[in-house]
Amino acid sequence: MPPESSSEIKEPDEAGISSPVDHSAKHTRPVVILDSPTSLVKSLYTRFLSLWTPSFTYAILGGQLLSFSITCSSIATSKLVERHWTLPSTQTFFGYLSIFIVYTPYTIHRYGHRGWTKLVMRDGWKYFLLAFGDAQGNYLAVKAYSYTDLLSAMLLAAWTIPVCLFTSWIYMKTKYHWTQVLGVLISMGGLCLLVVSDLVVGKDGHAESRGTGDALMLVAATIFGVSNATEEFFVRHSPLYEVVGQLGMWATLVTGIQAFVLERDTVALAPWDSGTIGLLLIYAIAMFTFFSLAPLLFRTASSSYLNMSLLTSDFYGLIFGLFFFHYSPYWLYFPAFAVVMSGLVIYFWHATPEEQGKSDVRIPSPKLPPLSPSLVFLGQVQRDLYECDE
Repeated sequence: MPPESSSEIKEPDEAGISSPVDHSAKHTRPVVILDSPTSLVKSLYTRFLSLWTPSFTYAILGGQLLSFSITCSSIATSKLVERHWTLPSTQTFFGYLSIFIVYTPYTIHRYGHRGWTKLVMRDGWKYFLLAFGDAQGNYLAVKAYSYTDLLSAMLLAAWTIPVCLFTSWIYMKTKYHWTQVLGVLISMGGLCLLVVSDLVVGKDGHAESRGTGDALMLVAATIFGVSNATEEFFVRHSPLYEVVGQLGMWATLVTGIQAFVLERDTVALAPWDSGTIGLLLIYAIAMFTFFSLAPLLFRTASSSYLNMSLLTSDFYGLIFGLFFFHYSPYWLYFPAFAVVMSGLVIYFWHATPEEQGKSDVRIPSPKLPPLSPSLVFLGQVQRDLYECDE
């Protein structure tokens, strides 16, 4: 991976050259005035309005779209289980395959076959570890729901957030303001309200082996926290299509082998009717959307912010239930959603999305003529490491 050497984001022009854009200026919020109640209210309102920059708006809306995608994949999974179709490795294989068949060919198109081969030879092992961890996290999470109840799984899944915060600090030396810690705690408080709501309406389910299931979910949450922070580090230094394409390629290989070893005897016995295929298609589309948009949110905000945003997925599950499963909503769901969203806003009350990490992205330009040495020396353009002529 290219070293993190500057606070600039190299944004591509139409010719495929990456030119530097300076985002190093310090972003500041309006001061909160404590002279009088009127001044306090006005200054708080001014501060609130200052939050709504394009990057913050995208972070809010993008996070909720990703949360909605996770809800769709969860519903598809639950409906597959109802149809006695429980093949976690095979199911996740289709999700990874969807991004592999789109992003890997495009990466080859941009780098050329020889350039893509250099990429695999040089950095393939890094992407393999990322893909292996992500695939195992998904597998363990699905298995955990077979042993523990929904409430325990939801609470333990929130462990992803502190793990992601810590891993991001290790990778990128991210500095957290106390308001960001407060935002995390408030969002997790909203999660607790959601769990209480599920408990009241009897949505917790039956725990076949709570200890085993809780242990599996805790391990899965830890893996997700590390893998999400790792992917954020990668997308801050490499093109998004490279990272997603490599993740899809290696994860397809891993889950394919895992499905063959663990599920080859049960695949033939599982129902493969039109309903099952339709649910698998919905799952693949939801995961394609998630894997495609998550790196954008990693670069715009952070991987920690993404995991906080996913805490609202249970609320969107309720919305689905109202229309398709005739759920009776419990009133606590709605304030719980508001609390989680408040935590997302408070997370950037002082800090800005731009301050969550430095990006130094290199865009490939394999078919361009040689660059002028003076331009290279002045740093006005930057070629990709995997550039080659075919």
